[in-house]
Amino acid sequence: MIIQRVVLNSRPGKNGVPVAENFRLEQSTIADTVQEGQVRVKTLYLSVDPYMRCRMNEDTGSDYLQPWQVSEVADGGGIGVVEESKHHNLAKGDFVTSFTWPWQTEAILDGDLLQKLVPQLVDGRLSYFLGAAGITGLTALLGVREKGHVAPGANQTMVVSGAAGACGSLAGQIGRLEGCTRVVGIAGTDEKCSILVQEMGFDAAINYKKGDVAKQLRELCPGGVDVYFDNVGGDISDTVISQMNQNSHIILCGQISQYNKDVPYPPPLPPDTEKIQKERNITRERFLVLNYMDKQEASVLQLCQWIQEGKLKVRETVVEGLANIGAAFQSMMNGGNIGKQIVLVSK
Repeated sequence: MIIQRVVLNSRPGKNGVPVAENFRLEQSTIADTVQEGQVRVKTLYLSVDPYMRCRMNEDTGSDYLQPWQVSEVADGGGIGVVEESKHHNLAKGDFVTSFTWPWQTEAILDGDLLQKLVPQLVDGRLSYFLGAAGITGLTALLGVREKGHVAPGANQTMVVSGAAGACGSLAGQIGRLEGCTRVVGIAGTDEKCSILVQEMGFDAAINYKKGDVAKQLRELCPGGVDVYFDNVGGDISDTVISQMNQNSHIILCGQISQYNKDVPYPPPLPPDTEKIQKERNITRERFLVLNYMDKQEASVLQLCQWIQEGKLKVRETVVEGLANIGAAFQSMMNGGNIGKQIVLVSK
């Protein structure tokens, strides 16, 4: 059977900025027959995420991420529909997902590695299982719960960087739902800031490309910062940390500003910032959602409930066509999208 797939065409280099041309669309084939325990699936949606930048390097810098190989098919979070099954628990028409879905139009996969989806949990919006009701939502929810130390009634202020992105836009809302009394986002355009406040319930948002971020933070967080959901690292994070309170907490989710640089993860803080962190006893521990998979089922149900109740607003940037996945990745890395970046492969 002839299919289309996207392979890694070239590496941008550890200090390079990824471009669409780092990926290549090509024709390939898959077997015509399905073996026992396997299923043939048609790909519906693929997820494009910042962590994938690390997979473009020969050394990902992480023990849980495998590098993509040049001229081999890329993979990541995906959703598809079963077209043929020889697996005891999966039938034709079932919707399934995987963290290691190949970037191709159809595939033959091991049924044991797939998770069956219940579309009703997200009112039929299947792509949400790659975002707000999937690994992205889990990262936001479990990050806040496990590393944020949010306590209802404690009058805590949360700041979220990369706040208009897939995880940040959810994290701020979840911080509010979990008990924070003030939530301030940091984003890169006036449009994003407006969406955060008017649509997603943030108290305020700062466009870091305009004005003095430190001054705006002091005005918007007069009592200091108690919880910082860090998606970006770099200068923005140094500025936020300088205004954090004694015994406050950093949720170290991502460091997208550092992904195109050859630095360890998590990147070390500058000496002055590190001094503040130690003097104020600010926690800054690496957070990996995969370490909390025992809480996955209950957490996904919580996220789905909030979505159905309208308490968790979801934004997606959807790009159509497998051929455009490289451009979608480049746009995401440049901060061009709002919410989760999704590629619609087939309807």
